[in-house]
Amino acid sequence: MFNKILIANRGEIACRIIKTARRMGIGTVAVFSDADRDALHVEMADEAVHIGPAPAAQSYLLIDRIIAAAKQTGADAIHPGYGFLSERAAFAEALVANGIVFIGPNAAAIESMGDKIASKKVAAAAKVSTVPGHLGIIEDEDEAVTIAREIGYPVMIKASAGGGGKGMRIAHSDAEAREGFRLSRSEARSSFGDDRVFIEKFIVNPRHIEIQLLADKHGNAIYLGERECSIQRRNQKVIEEAPSPLLDAATRKAMGEQAVALAKAVGYDSAGTVEFVAGQDKSFFFLEMNTRLQVEHPVTELVTGIDLVEQMIRVAAGERLAIAQEDVRLDGWAIESRIYAEDPYRSFLPSIGRLTRYRPPEEATADGVTVRNDTGVVEGSEISMFYDPMIAKLCTHAPTRAEAVEAMSLALDDFVVEGIQHNVPFLSALMAHPRWREARLSTGFIAEEFPEGFTGVAPDAATLARLAAVALTMEIVRKDRLDHLTGRLAPHSGKWREHWVVAIGGTTVELASPSGLALMPMEIDVVLPGSDRPVMVTSEWMPGDLVWEGAIDGEPFTVQVRPVLSGTRLLHRGIDVVARVMTPRIAALHSLMPEKVPADTSKFLLCPMPGLVVSIAVEEGQEVKAGETLAIVEAMKMENVLRAERDLVIERIAAKPGDSLAVDAVIMEFG
Repeated sequence: MFNKILIANRGEIACRIIKTARRMGIGTVAVFSDADRDALHVEMADEAVHIGPAPAAQSYLLIDRIIAAAKQTGADAIHPGYGFLSERAAFAEALVANGIVFIGPNAAAIESMGDKIASKKVAAAAKVSTVPGHLGIIEDEDEAVTIAREIGYPVMIKASAGGGGKGMRIAHSDAEAREGFRLSRSEARSSFGDDRVFIEKFIVNPRHIEIQLLADKHGNAIYLGERECSIQRRNQKVIEEAPSPLLDAATRKAMGEQAVALAKAVGYDSAGTVEFVAGQDKSFFFLEMNTRLQVEHPVTELVTGIDLVEQMIRVAAGERLAIAQEDVRLDGWAIESRIYAEDPYRSFLPSIGRLTRYRPPEEATADGVTVRNDTGVVEGSEISMFYDPMIAKLCTHAPTRAEAVEAMSLALDDFVVEGIQHNVPFLSALMAHPRWREARLSTGFIAEEFPEGFTGVAPDAATLARLAAVALTMEIVRKDRLDHLTGRLAPHSGKWREHWVVAIGGTTVELASPSGLALMPMEIDVVLPGSDRPVMVTSEWMPGDLVWEGAIDGEPFTVQVRPVLSGTRLLHRGIDVVARVMTPRIAALHSLMPEKVPADTSKFLLCPMPGLVVSIAVEEGQEVKAGETLAIVEAMKMENVLRAERDLVIERIAAKPGDSLAVDAVIMEFG
């Protein structure tokens, strides 16, 4: 077994690998760029080596610096994690040449599966079901259109060396095929240094299902069940689960055996994943093979009890698999939610900055439910524009899917993130969505259910009343604390105030609290609208707590709370409202106050996220039609096309290609 492992990665996956290595008694070495000098993975590792400036191309992607760090620290093996150098055959070859073990598959397997065009040919030869398409090199837009017509729209245009949703476009027409070809090539060139693309049939209403593999260096290979990854946005996974609600035992076996056949055909020897696109009728077609650990590997670990990182290390050390196919059992259900630094209210555009508060739910197993949080940040960490915007991977495991979903909802309720925008409200809304709960999934789920983007969840009357009751209890606790401060004048009357009005969510809720307050825990009787009996509201919340946890009429209820001017902001499962608790008299006066109208920005094109201006497609004085491209802005290697929302005239252009802009910076002004 190895004495010391260097992790050629950063963030949560580096921390994840360190945990397993530490449990196995193996020393660890972290590498870090300028941006990651104070990162969690650097603190966790036994040793750390600086490898260059913040951009990955000048640090994490430099093979010679990674090897130099391994030699400097005496590391006898390197784990690449995922991303960066994890699927570079040249990296695996360079390690072998320098006497360092690569904790991953052999270079030949990486080479054959790393090219999506070549991998489909290998899969077809191994009798793996493949999607109809054109696997040759496509030279220009005209050829792309010709091929797309032959296959039949809709088609998927994909980067040959792609991954993570980059370099992928769906085309439903000739015009979209031309634009998709152009943008896919551009993204592929900037992300992977390889602008080759191919075209294949896009399966309508598809599901994304992948098979987890393990193979050793002695010809043994097994599959560890499947993961459903259909909840995607812009071809990037958002929620994953294991097993898949679609598959039956026969389909699972067929997919698993095809995945194993492919692994054996290329002499695979590590953890890997074979991805399939599946129809609602359980038909399935090979997409690609990922020759590395997957982001979503924790859900497989939770349902199988197998540590995939440990298995990768043991295989790399030359050990035989100690697990046979008949030993693999799927126990319960696991779900993973990817917590991203992005603004769901602004088309999920990336958000950068410092985590002023970061308090994830407690990792624990209780009453058959496990909560796990794989993360690479702590409170005070910086979310950089140079790397992937993932903050954490929150996972839950329970005996059934319904219980795992409910556990995830509760865990998201407790997940406190401040300082940057994040997608927790969106994930909470997804967990409550009827279609998700009924497992009627497809890769088009988010686009179909949120066609206008995410604008939050509108609370129904019952939920609004419960939120108002929470706001009332907090206000009473605050007032009670103030009234008992030493030296403070006592209230004008010692009587309990019974009637209250809560302005919340654009409406008012009238509440009555007929009895007094019992503190620690608080117990307050509240009469909700439409009811003639009080319900008991209980909680141990104290002023300053960021999460209100308690019960209303015996049912658990959790709300994140933030103080705002003259009120409290309440966040609950995608709902985001401000509540102001008032006496009836003050409420009557408040209704007479004028509302502030937000500034009109319709005459400006504002940069929707921190990013780099790739191109400006118009000139000053030009007339533009609705839908035409105005500019392209790149953020975290994803190119975002900004289009005209209406017919307009360009009056002034305030930015140029190459400019690095902050969010809401003016790009151009319309006449």
